[in-house]
Amino acid sequence: MKTTLEITPNLEPLFGTRDENLRLMEDSLGVRIDLRSDAIHVQGPEESVARVKRIFADFESLRRAGVHPHNGELHSMLKLVVADPAVTLRAVAEASKQRSAGVKRTVQPRTVNQGRYIAAIEQHDMVFGVGPAGTGKTYLAVAMAVAAMNAKKVSRIILVRPAVEAGERLGFLPGSLQEKVDPYLRPLYDALYDLCEPERVEKMLEKNIIEVAPLAFMRGRTLNDAFIIMDEAQNTTTEQMKMFLTRLGNNSKAVITGDITQIDLPNPKKSGLVDAINLLEGVEGIRFCHFEDVDVVRHTLVQRIIRAYEGKSQQQELPLDMGDGPENRPVQHPGQLSKTSKPQ
Repeated sequence: MKTTLEITPNLEPLFGTRDENLRLMEDSLGVRIDLRSDAIHVQGPEESVARVKRIFADFESLRRAGVHPHNGELHSMLKLVVADPAVTLRAVAEASKQRSAGVKRTVQPRTVNQGRYIAAIEQHDMVFGVGPAGTGKTYLAVAMAVAAMNAKKVSRIILVRPAVEAGERLGFLPGSLQEKVDPYLRPLYDALYDLCEPERVEKMLEKNIIEVAPLAFMRGRTLNDAFIIMDEAQNTTTEQMKMFLTRLGNNSKAVITGDITQIDLPNPKKSGLVDAINLLEGVEGIRFCHFEDVDVVRHTLVQRIIRAYEGKSQQQELPLDMGDGPENRPVQHPGQLSKTSKPQ
């Protein structure tokens, strides 16, 4: 099938730097796009050509409505659109606008797995984000928490992180309780300050709207009407993880993030995150989202570093006697790709 689209001033930003967005559509949808001086010729399977026409129509509609995503943001949006026939550019833009309401920067998933992660948080009350550093697990969880509070879906945000280096004996550290755990919660604070004005964050901390809840002190609590984030969950013990997961109260969401390749516990086999993956995968109401090195959104070198270390660990890995109990079964990653599989 072949069709011709008229070029308008509104459409030109869609092409991207050196036409990178047009090449993305060509490679992902199996079409050929010829850019002429007065028109755009699109040729390929009927369904793919229709999707390209929809992308162009949605983009022009967004521009007329005053939505002007910058090129990097637009490229990320298009990656999500071409990866899933059910996703439209307009829907991605609207979802991004809703999540960004009340925050100082746009919150936009930049990979397919990030998009699935955000959708899972919106649809489920408990979500695990598991994957390597730099994949946006923590940042997106904080962004979703802020969005939920701005929309008055919850009344407070609770930040939790195990303090492995201090052995959870936080009394030996100087200062107030918040000052004791600040060093461990710094990545969460960094995300908050990046999303919200510093003055607003300080006020919410003072009013306990944003609460710092050390994992060691959570036993016996019931967390109602809250968005709860536990970061670095790979450094919890199995007992701590069970205790945390059972704190969830009415009208609350919990997001648990971690990287099972960065376990700092003396016995990595006793990680609460590893145990939860083995025991809770498939439990109704709980969703696991697995990230890969292709989801890393930091410097491009970070992807290469992660791949290099993964390759080394696979070469040097020795079989461990993990026993037969459910807490010791090898971790399964349904969302991960095998060495021989290709991204869908």
